[in-house]
Amino acid sequence: MIVTLTEVSKGRHGSALPPISAEFRSGRASLAVVETEQRPSVLGLIASGRMRPDAGTVAIDGAVDPRTLRQRVALVDAPEVNDPSSGVTVFGIVAEELMFAGRPSSPLATKRALSELEVEKWSRWTIGTVPAIVRIRLLTELAVMRDEVEGVVLTAPDRHGGDPAEWWNRANELAARGYAMLVIAGVASATALGSAADAPEESAADQTEADS
Repeated sequence: MIVTLTEVSKGRHGSALPPISAEFRSGRASLAVVETEQRPSVLGLIASGRMRPDAGTVAIDGAVDPRTLRQRVALVDAPEVNDPSSGVTVFGIVAEELMFAGRPSSPLATKRALSELEVEKWSRWTIGTVPAIVRIRLLTELAVMRDEVEGVVLTAPDRHGGDPAEWWNRANELAARGYAMLVIAGVASATALGSAADAPEESAADQTEADS
C-alpha cells in the first residue's frame, strides 16, 4: 500500500495547514514535519482520509478513494481528535479498543489482552500518567488489532516528551511488520532524529519558520 499526499493544504491561504507533500508505504516509516498545536491533527486527518483537503490530493495506491483510505489507515493519538482522555485507565482503553476491533472485551478478555500487550503493570494507571513510550506502544498496537488496518498515522508523539528515538524506533518496529507508517512531528524532533528519519517531508511554512 502506498499513500501519496500531493501539495495538500487546509484553510484560506493554508492557514490551518500550509501546502505539504508526503508519502508513506507498506514496510516503511516516514516522518512529516509540521508545527503549531493544530496542524499535526489536520495533517493526520487528511492523511488518513478523515478530512478533505482544500487543495491538493491524497491517493491510496494511485486512486483518490477516501473511504478505502479510512478503512485501511488508522489515525492514532491525534490531539483534540481521537486522543484518549487523560483520566481514562489503561484497562478501560484496552477494553474499548477490543470491542471496536470486534474482539471479546469482557474483564477476563481484557486482562488477557493486557498481558499480551505487556502493559499489565499499568492497567490501573490513567493514560495521562504512563510513560510516553508505553502510551505510544499501546495505542499503536491497539490500532493494528483491526484486521483491515494496513497503515498507521501517529500524530504528534513528541508532545508527550521523552526521547524522539523511542517513538521513531516504535514506528520502525511496525514498519518491519509490514505496516505503512507516517509519523507527524515538529522540527525539533526531526532535528534530533537527524539522518535516522530519512529526509522528512516538511511544509513550506514550517521550513520558513525553521530557517528564520
